[in-house]
Amino acid sequence: MTQVYNDEGQAQPVTIIETGPITVTQVKTIEKDGYDALQVGYGKRKEKNANKPLKGHFKDIAVPEFVKEIRISAPSELKLGDLIEVSTFAEGDKVEVSAVSKGKGFQGVVKRHGFAGGPRTHGQKHSEREPGSIGGGLRTRVPKGMRMAGRMGGDRVTVPNLKVVAVDAENGLILIKGAIPGRRGTFVEIKGR
Repeated sequence: MTQVYNDEGQAQPVTIIETGPITVTQVKTIEKDGYDALQVGYGKRKEKNANKPLKGHFKDIAVPEFVKEIRISAPSELKLGDLIEVSTFAEGDKVEVSAVSKGKGFQGVVKRHGFAGGPRTHGQKHSEREPGSIGGGLRTRVPKGMRMAGRMGGDRVTVPNLKVVAVDAENGLILIKGAIPGRRGTFVEIKGR
């Protein structure tokens, strides 16, 4: 993340996303596959790291590092090997960004769920960040869905209504206002709204 200044001189927080050309690796149709979809690939995998099934599937194009299938509502005019550039987005567009959030490891209920913890006084010694009662009065089991300590982060998160601040088609960069999920190097999915 960084910040850029707009025409009025106001600082805007932005996330810079590097995009390479995305290649159409397969076009699926209702007649052949039962639904309309585009399979797209990003990056380039080394030849030695691709097994025979991958080499066979991508025989007409280079084997991509990441592959994603996107359902579409109508048949696409894109063909196998076509490139989708970052210039499809323009300044001021509203987008939706999805990615896997940062993993935060095993966390307690205060950090994970926002519990208040116990009181700091009145005879309490070591229960400041404990979960408290889990409601065991009526039954002899823990109810399903009880919020407890556990693994936090590493979930697929979608942030809607983000604004494209700038597009640098020459360097393959897109600047999106605000924060997006994930760490540096995370594979993100950007959809136009």
